[in-house]
Amino acid sequence: MSNAKPLVRFVDIQKSYDGETLVVKSLNLDVAEGEFLTMLGPSGSGKTTCLMMLAGFEPATHGEIYLKDQSINNVAPHKRGIGMVFQNYALFPHMTVAENLAFPLEVRKMDKSEREQRVKRALDMVQLGPFGDRRPSQLSGGQQQRVAVARSLVFDPDLVLMDEPLGALDKNLREQMQYEIKHIHENLGLTVVYVTHDQSEALTMSNRIAVFDDGIIQQCAPPEVLYEQPANAFCANFIGENNRLLGKVTEDFGDSVKVEIDDGGEVHAKKINVGGVGERSTLSLRPERVVVAPEAGSCPNEFSAKAEELIYLGDHIRTRFTVCGHDDFIVKIPNSAAHASLQEGDTVKIGWNMEDCRALDPSD
Repeated sequence: MSNAKPLVRFVDIQKSYDGETLVVKSLNLDVAEGEFLTMLGPSGSGKTTCLMMLAGFEPATHGEIYLKDQSINNVAPHKRGIGMVFQNYALFPHMTVAENLAFPLEVRKMDKSEREQRVKRALDMVQLGPFGDRRPSQLSGGQQQRVAVARSLVFDPDLVLMDEPLGALDKNLREQMQYEIKHIHENLGLTVVYVTHDQSEALTMSNRIAVFDDGIIQQCAPPEVLYEQPANAFCANFIGENNRLLGKVTEDFGDSVKVEIDDGGEVHAKKINVGGVGERSTLSLRPERVVVAPEAGSCPNEFSAKAEELIYLGDHIRTRFTVCGHDDFIVKIPNSAAHASLQEGDTVKIGWNMEDCRALDPSD
């Protein structure tokens, strides 16, 4: 996506509802043409506010929003050429499915034959061709959400915005719809800006993810970079499962550091976002990067660990250990015979490589 020109640009955007507190503090973000960008973060982090400003439902307090190099700050929502999908579907209950889809075309004064062609194409796109004559109340939740997606696409918008669109669906249907929306995006070359607080949803669907906290983008990167190379402790903890060890830097080797863990032991870690000797640090380590019973000398970081809980999850066994006084240290052990004898209460050696452990900013 890096070679594509920006379709959307947020330039120095700030937003305050009361004139004092900034909900969005300083947003500079480009969305490339054809990109699927997800705004991810906890409630109150500013992600939905950014989407509402882009849609035109909220004015920016400061800064400019551009669509195709044109400022849209003073353009009415219905004139921005943007499709929108909400969590609650927002379908008209008194209209049939086909009439719901035709509505945005009527507003644009499109003639009847063109409307009918576009409605049919949009229904086929979401595999609801035979359902045009039904009312929304006669459809399942998943079918209604497909209609909402079809309605957002029917007038060939430059951009589609989706605000927590799958939040009301059950787990299996939500996962199915994630793939369907992803495939529609890929097949049509759409530009999508998607808002969610669900990290697995963001990882599944996105080309890039912008992680929001406290009105600021903490990191914006492809899913694999966010997961493997979190820029700070917030991103490491928010994306995927993560082991955190807190301590103080005792040695600085330039690209790596040694950190003395609060509850005992010393860890050699990759230096990412941390001060010098004497500074506090949060160490970040993914559960699948930890080796149980490593060969002698194979891991520079080796600790004694007591198995507290083993949970069988099919392809792996999620094991909770006590390590360095922390009883919530998680290791994902591949489901093989190698550690079949491990039982709750056993004490074993665990280890990990320096490159897999990231020294980040201190966190509470």
